[in-house]
Amino acid sequence: MAKYSKKSANTEKLIEEAMGIARATQKPGQTKEQTKLIAQGIQKGIEQYKKQHAARKRELDKKIKKVVAAGSHEPSSVDPDDELMSDQPLSSKLPWVLLILSWLAFTAYYFIAR
Repeated sequence: MAKYSKKSANTEKLIEEAMGIARATQKPGQTKEQTKLIAQGIQKGIEQYKKQHAARKRELDKKIKKVVAAGSHEPSSVDPDDELMSDQPLSSKLPWVLLILSWLAFTAYYFIAR
């Protein structure tokens, strides 16, 4: 019986959370039965979301294990530090290019408007 207590505690917590959300969104004139049905729908939605999240996590763990098993500790994607290094030349030149373009546009406007 001890191994089921955690699951029932989570279920009770989930029911309370769903009921709280249903009460928070309750409209005037709504009966208790309607609120209870809404809470059940919210509860099912939360359970479905948690199941999907767990499935995604398992899939990600499987992919990580495959990469590690293949002997490659380096991720297949580009290292974030490398991405930052590759953006630096562009980001350092961009303000200068914009400054030069703005001055060219200003001088062109000045001579045309004259």
